[in-house]
Amino acid sequence: MEIRPITPRYAVSPQILVEDVPTIAQAGFVKVICNRPNVEVPPDQQSDAIGQAVRDAGMEYEVLELTHQTMTPENIALQRDLAESCSGPVLAYCASGTRCSVVWALGQCNRLSTDEILDATGKAGYALDNLRPALEQLREDG
Repeated sequence: MEIRPITPRYAVSPQILVEDVPTIAQAGFVKVICNRPNVEVPPDQQSDAIGQAVRDAGMEYEVLELTHQTMTPENIALQRDLAESCSGPVLAYCASGTRCSVVWALGQCNRLSTDEILDATGKAGYALDNLRPALEQLREDG
């Protein structure tokens, strides 16, 4: 597991495993968001198994399965709300962390400049420069 902070309150990771959960809790996360559809992973990595381990460790767990087709304005707003509706840091995961980074980036257009968004995701290891036109359009649309 590789936790990559984007902000002090939002980090992303590739797929986590049940055995990673104690480390996540010790790192101070209060919520874990699964952005990976169950159809992409074997049963021991699906949201029910991971979610039970996360809740057993005393953290909140949310599932928002994202694909290219479901990266809608409603889901972008929901991810932002899920990440901001808790008292501390959030870890979002998917296959590589890219989807979690993209949904965060799209949700920040009315708060941060495009350069600030791309700088934050770039420092976390996600080069999202191809999103620049979409980020700028969302910013203009307000």
